[in-house]
Amino acid sequence: MSLNLKSKIQNLILGEYECLANINIYDSPECTRLATQAASGRHLRVTSSDRDAQTGNETSVQVCLCEDDYPGWLSLADLNLLQTATVLYQAKSFSESEVRKMLPEVIAFTYKAMEQPNYYLWGGTVGPNYDCSGLMQAAFCSVGIWLPRDAYQQEAFTHPIAISELEIGDLIFFGTPQKATHVGLYLGDGRYIHSSGKDKGRNGIGIDILSEQGDEVSQSYYQQLRGAGRVVKSYEPHSHKGHE
Repeated sequence: MSLNLKSKIQNLILGEYECLANINIYDSPECTRLATQAASGRHLRVTSSDRDAQTGNETSVQVCLCEDDYPGWLSLADLNLLQTATVLYQAKSFSESEVRKMLPEVIAFTYKAMEQPNYYLWGGTVGPNYDCSGLMQAAFCSVGIWLPRDAYQQEAFTHPIAISELEIGDLIFFGTPQKATHVGLYLGDGRYIHSSGKDKGRNGIGIDILSEQGDEVSQSYYQQLRGAGRVVKSYEPHSHKGHE
């Protein structure tokens, strides 16, 4: 590794950075499996280099995305896609009524995403290819509302409601009795939009019905139904709490 690159890593650890382009964030120092993506304009903090994390191969740095506190690893090859943030990230607050007013735009985002050629991408959050919770996060982010990254985190973040109380724009969660592993956005009339993998019979964004009377894909998810939640606020990063 060049002295210049080593110096750049050391300097990165000291500040907050803005993404100049869409960037892949991985789930390990080897940077082989996508964990999430950071869209152009997002902020992140570098928390350590791979060298500091005792793996010794100096190929990545550990980061935490500012908007949703999501951790991961950034390849050193992508360091040139960061610039020092001139203004530090500050979370915006929304009332429940403000959130409700923006739900038509959130839904419109998912329809527009579905119209583009796409496939299910584990870790995808920037489009056109999303995973289930990545689509939800991107849709709400499009109006300035932040959700946590993963389905189980989104379930914990939302206000729990009964399936019988579902309203347009609520989130529906699927998975095991122990954990939510999938999420969709309720459209009304028993329908929801989500991004699902080819192992479920589809590979990308589609609309299914919340009923055991639906097609094979709808039935498969209905059997895993856990519950529903209502977005009543925007996520506030832990790193910013108490510092406003």
